Amino acid sequence: MAKVYVFLADGFEDIEGLTVVDLMRRAGIEVSTVSIKGKREIETSHGIRMQTDRIFEGTDFSDADMLVLPGGMPGTRYLGEHQPLTELLRSFYEKGGKIAAICAAPSIFAELGFLKGRTATCYPSFMGKLEECGARTSLEGVVVDENVTTSRGMGTAIDFGLNLIAQLLGQEKADDIARSIVYRA
Repeated sequence: MAKVYVFLADGFEDIEGLTVVDLMRRAGIEVSTVSIKGKREIETSHGIRMQTDRIFEGTDFSDADMLVLPGGMPGTRYLGEHQPLTELLRSFYEKGGKIAAICAAPSIFAELGFLKGRTATCYPSFMGKLEECGARTSLEGVVVDENVTTSRGMGTAIDFGLNLIAQLLGQEKADDIARSIVYRA
């Protein structure tokens, strides 16, 4: 079974984080939400309080098939400032592991040097940051460049989630999930 970790901080964009979790769980992927703040309670960018499945500290990520970062502010800033997470991302990326980010969160990948010479996308106001760090930017909703997937924002969250499912379980499974949620019927 594929194993995915979605990292959350206060102020993450609700739809970007939870749409991915919902779609992947429908597909049978084992997804864990992970708080980086030392406790399971998180508050989304729109004030919804929730409990994550895990806390970063004490979680073993060695079984991960993919690591995912949702956008939103100030959640993206908090994720980027969390050194244990950036160290995990760097190690996972360097081993060729699949990483994915949406909205503002691809800026974290850019700052870590993962997007240099790659094609990527993000929320419009962060495109300049990606370009400053050497990325070729795209206006496509979801961009996959080898082991790095990026997406634009809340409006592309379903496409992002379905793309990640296709990468892990195949296009047929992603299409089945799209039909089951009456996506673009």
